[in-house]
Amino acid sequence: MASMSTGKAADESVIRASVCMATYNGQAYVEQQVASILAQLGPDDELVVVDDASQDGTTALLLAFQDGRIRLVKEPVNRGYVKCFERAVLLSTGKYVLLSDQDDVWMPGRLELMLSRLQDHGIVASNFELLGSTGLFEGPRLRASDSDHPLRNIFAIMIGYRPYLGCAMALRRDVLDLFAPMPSYLHESHDLWLALTGNVSRELAHIEEPTLLRRLHDNNVTPRRWRSLPTILRARVMLFRALLEAVRRRRHHNRVSFSQNMI
Repeated sequence: MASMSTGKAADESVIRASVCMATYNGQAYVEQQVASILAQLGPDDELVVVDDASQDGTTALLLAFQDGRIRLVKEPVNRGYVKCFERAVLLSTGKYVLLSDQDDVWMPGRLELMLSRLQDHGIVASNFELLGSTGLFEGPRLRASDSDHPLRNIFAIMIGYRPYLGCAMALRRDVLDLFAPMPSYLHESHDLWLALTGNVSRELAHIEEPTLLRRLHDNNVTPRRWRSLPTILRARVMLFRALLEAVRRRRHHNRVSFSQNMI
């Protein structure tokens, strides 16, 4: 089996899909997740992993795969998961970019389903199920019919109702400028930022089918309990700033696209 790459892909022009993952002290779960991803990747796909200065055996497990489709970048100091996702996305080279957490498990057929929906939409978001659950997830779910109601979705994002998770989202490279680089003040909620840009630009489509099994544990980045009121208010201010930035980027993206079409 090919050895793991730690630099740029050998031939960037042939990369179809880039899966972007941020890892940090994830040795308990990352092996199962990466295995579920590699099982769906073809020879012209890549898994870009940016490790946030893990102190455990995470990177050793990644190196043990000895798979040339994995591109591992090690951060010398801890920078936070948003910066690591941003770097992974900016290092990626595929036509399609999928985000992935370190501790979930991809359901069979996830990659091809996401790519098929990306033919007609710049950004897609799917539902998920809980790992080990015997029934459907009973929380809020994305509905395909809501794809045509971006204002409703934006309002739901601002009040914290829409279940947009980065690990269940993907985008095409031609709309990457809407998402990355991320605003410097964005220290959390990269998934809500992507959802805002997708709804503001009317590029986002909901996939009702679940495409991954989400693992819940004490170290999840997404909090499982109610946060304090000051924390919630600060997060809402950050999201409002992000909304204004999403509007600005949509206008810039449209201007650039129009200019390119006129050439």
